[in-house]
Amino acid sequence: MEAVHVPIAVDTATHLLAANAPGQYRHGLSLLRGWLPLTLQIVAIVVLLLAIGWRSRRWRLVWLPVSALVGLAIAAWAHWYVDSQGMAGDPAPDSLWIWTGLSGFALSALILGWRGIKWRRIAAVAAVPLCLLGTGLALNSWVGYFPTVQVAWNQLTAGPLPDETDMKTVQAMQKAGTVLNHGSVVSVNIPSTASGFKHRSELVYLPPRWFASNPPPKLPVVMMIAGEFNTPADWLRTGNAAAIIDAFAQSHGGNAPVFVFVDSGGSFNNDTECVNGVRGNVADHLTKDVVPYVNQQFGTSADPANWGIVGWSMGGTCAVDLTVMHPELFSSFVDIAGDMGPNAGTKDQTIARLYGGNAAAWAEFDPTTVITKHGPYKGVSGWFAISTDAPVQHKGQGGGGGDDAVGLGGRDAAGNPGDQTQAANSLCALGRANGIDCAVVPTTGRHDWPLATNVFTAALPWLAGAVRTPGVPVIPLPDTGPSPAPAPAAAAPAAAPAPLGR
Repeated sequence: MEAVHVPIAVDTATHLLAANAPGQYRHGLSLLRGWLPLTLQIVAIVVLLLAIGWRSRRWRLVWLPVSALVGLAIAAWAHWYVDSQGMAGDPAPDSLWIWTGLSGFALSALILGWRGIKWRRIAAVAAVPLCLLGTGLALNSWVGYFPTVQVAWNQLTAGPLPDETDMKTVQAMQKAGTVLNHGSVVSVNIPSTASGFKHRSELVYLPPRWFASNPPPKLPVVMMIAGEFNTPADWLRTGNAAAIIDAFAQSHGGNAPVFVFVDSGGSFNNDTECVNGVRGNVADHLTKDVVPYVNQQFGTSADPANWGIVGWSMGGTCAVDLTVMHPELFSSFVDIAGDMGPNAGTKDQTIARLYGGNAAAWAEFDPTTVITKHGPYKGVSGWFAISTDAPVQHKGQGGGGGDDAVGLGGRDAAGNPGDQTQAANSLCALGRANGIDCAVVPTTGRHDWPLATNVFTAALPWLAGAVRTPGVPVIPLPDTGPSPAPAPAAAAPAAAPAPLGR
């Protein structure tokens, strides 16, 4: 593809786009740190103390301890549930369980202590949502899902996305050759003809270069996949993807890939791991529905050398898996803190939960098995991003996750596959042995959305070059030192079942 620098129009007043300045979505009061979350939690504690009060001797000796036991029981159940469902990897902060317990305590105190003066009842009623808000803030500080009040408001109210417009406007702009100083995001309803997968509306980012000619140039495409609990818009709202891509395009004469933000779950909490199984034929949707639709609808390149995948957390696992399973469709990937392979707990739990007990299906989607069976790859490359602040994982534990196996977006801490650092090193070593050019790149941060945003920003120049974006130079993967050590025998598919990390 020929490199073209696109004249970019600054005046966008004649076009009704929802967000001409995507940076606005990143400004505002922080929900991750600073005075606001701390103040809200202090207010919650003060109101809870007012609701409890000193009251009568019977209240202090009977109902107050009962309320405390209810809170402890709810916190313990929540901890057990997160652990048992394989949602963990980056251990949850103690504050999450404390606030979960306080929420249960506040609700119990409201019910058991309803008799009393009016102002105390009002405080008891207010304490429940305030403690739940404190729990939400603790959860958010862990995963970074809502970095600011503005992002939270837009997400919860389904507000406009950065750069969002509609298909009719996009088509009119393209035919007229109207090029803005940023890309455009359009919602698409992709037919599930091949997969039958029931999914939500997906999103496509079109760079300025796409509008510069009619028909549009055959640009490369990058598929964007979010984590286990997700919406297709997460990379745009929480991950700041539109602003990152806009900045990249502006520094490269309007050139950037087309990006498609896919639905890998069908609903917010449906953990599919991008496989074909009892939770939906997601692999077929992404490869047989999405890829041909994007190529046909937007005139993009069908050459696998021009297709890449970026995935965060579960999406990182998907990025590796889809690429090694389908080198005829994809050639490059960025795996941000993904796992050793698709999983929903231990190996036995994964086979039951994802594949309905079909062990052969597990092997079909296990990257280690797939790479080994495929043999040498040609023209495939990958960026494995790992967190430098990842928790210490405990190796060699059988069965389910241990006491430390907690963390949302998360992963079981027990066992090799749940350790994203070891998974990255193992998969990259195996990949290199089979012709895949890859690097394991440490990045400062925890297993949260800010990490995903930082990695995407850092990896985009490499990825855009790897998928042969016009006007973008091809650059090598980062030199991160010695090659990863080969995967230990215990990590091979034939090993005894071990926890696969969430």
